[in-house]
Amino acid sequence: MSTLPPHPADCVPSAVVITTSIVAFITGFGLGVYSIRGWLFFSPELRAEREANEKDPVESEESDIDENDTLLDHAPNWANGPEADRRQGLSARAGSAAVVRQPQLQGFDPREECKLVLVVRTDLGMTKGKIAAQCSHATLACYKTLYRLAQRDPECAHARMLTNWERHGQAKIAVQVKSEEELLNLQARARQLGITAEVIQDAGRTQIASGSRTVLGVGPAPKSMVDMVTGGLKLL
Repeated sequence: MSTLPPHPADCVPSAVVITTSIVAFITGFGLGVYSIRGWLFFSPELRAEREANEKDPVESEESDIDENDTLLDHAPNWANGPEADRRQGLSARAGSAAVVRQPQLQGFDPREECKLVLVVRTDLGMTKGKIAAQCSHATLACYKTLYRLAQRDPECAHARMLTNWERHGQAKIAVQVKSEEELLNLQARARQLGITAEVIQDAGRTQIASGSRTVLGVGPAPKSMVDMVTGGLKLL
């Protein structure tokens, strides 16, 4: 018993259905995008918001950038050495309360999860944007410190901590203090334990006075050790 191939006319309905579905999907997607952006139905609210975002030259009050500067406000430079970081305001010199020689970290368990805690001064009245920028500087400063130690000795505890932190979510927690003295005392305590602790000193181009110590980064280091320094502080 022979089987005849389907007649071309029998395939037409299927082709029409598939083509129509594809066209309808593309058309619907396009209409949805244009409607959301206010380009199709010309919603007055959406159109006004879009035009304001595109044309408004005014800088946000929470920005850490001065558009008149040729460089970002104390922008981190990966090629910087420690002294250049300090000159540009990325990292502060330890104050008298925090001049402690950082010993080699002892008792590090490579299986324990590591975290970085960002200690923010709330007495300076920084806006959310300013705090975010300063915390970013502190994160990079701490990372660069550990990275340099890892480059010198890839088998040291600091190198293993950095690898641990990078591979397990790069945990970061923001907490608060209310004075520079508290900030420097925490830095001293961290360095006594052999934990990386970097203070950010602002360049003073926006919002706060030049030289203000804004954020302390503690870690990345094992959770149990970091908690010995910042465990009693309130979340930001």
